[in-house]
Amino acid sequence: MSDEIPLFEIPWDQDDVANAVDSITRGSYWANGPYIEEFEDGLEGYLGVEHAVTVNSGTSALVAALAAYGIGEGDEVIVPSFTFIATANAVRLVGATPVFADIERETYGLDPERVEARVTDDTAAILPIHPYGAACDIGALETIAAEAGVPLIEDVAESFGADYYGRTLGTIGDSAILSFCQNKILPTGEGGAIVTDDDDLARRLERYRSHGRASSEYFDSPGSGEYTGVGTNVRMSDLVASIGCAQLEKVDEHIANRRRVASRLTDGLAAIEGVEPHTAGGRGRHVYQLYTVTLDDTVDRDAVIDALTRRGIASKVYWDPGVHLTQAYRDEYGYEPSVLPVTEEIAGRVLSLPIHPGLRDDEVERITAGVRAGVEGDRATGAGQSNTIQN
Repeated sequence: MSDEIPLFEIPWDQDDVANAVDSITRGSYWANGPYIEEFEDGLEGYLGVEHAVTVNSGTSALVAALAAYGIGEGDEVIVPSFTFIATANAVRLVGATPVFADIERETYGLDPERVEARVTDDTAAILPIHPYGAACDIGALETIAAEAGVPLIEDVAESFGADYYGRTLGTIGDSAILSFCQNKILPTGEGGAIVTDDDDLARRLERYRSHGRASSEYFDSPGSGEYTGVGTNVRMSDLVASIGCAQLEKVDEHIANRRRVASRLTDGLAAIEGVEPHTAGGRGRHVYQLYTVTLDDTVDRDAVIDALTRRGIASKVYWDPGVHLTQAYRDEYGYEPSVLPVTEEIAGRVLSLPIHPGLRDDEVERITAGVRAGVEGDRATGAGQSNTIQN
């Protein structure tokens, strides 16, 4: 057993293996087989939605959703900058312009007041994320989107299974995207989906993910198929879906274990001054896809990272800088610091610690001891806040 504690570990068992073997040894329909339909049906049942359309990644899900709404050149989509860059990149990939709004201090989701101030006649959608495993103020954003007459597309990549005052995330907006990347709540390695109750949107998504083809099974017909629009190939493979089916069966157990581990981390960190765990802000259930703490301005984040690294404990900064201050967005749009003050402040203070359903109590103790060493060592030497950017 390694002494190192990675940022995450993928929980798997023989059910995952058995499904994968079944898919492979079938000898056919690896690209579009029976596990696709089973996984989509399972997602629909779990979330209580009419349609789940699987694709090959969460990023593809974002692009497909925007394309299916007809969003493109001349349109604006309101997004957070405090997010993984894919959220904003997807907007650019369909030819539209991402418009950044600042975040709330409590949950780090889009601030509804800042969003409302960004709405213009060119606004074509609002695209919030639910950061770290907990809801943003999606109810307020729902109202703003409805008043503006634009779709609300939830990015639920990090928060599968979380809720907002009892409403399941992914069911509040007009549609939502899911990610099944290897460190997510429901991991398949790579993969994503779009969920919605809109029948027409679902049909457009199904065509888009498969070259614009209206006929569903290309190899079941002697013909070449009927193509009714422009699309691309972002289909999920049957093998990936087979793992998704197995993972979905135990996702509630994994979420319960994540929450148990998070509770122990929070208890262990409670006595360390200047370290504040991210919370759901009383709005609902946090599923802790990431376990993130915010350090106050007396703590040197680099010192904490170094202390953890010396002890063989991984950590990572999600996200610094915000997307608007990455080179790709500074070069294209000319953004400079101070545009989004809350985003920029929080980005400089957050740090994500290891979490996964199988994290042991002794590992939790090592993590909290490492954080304490980094914080107290910094204060003991009187070091100031570091300006180093972590990517």
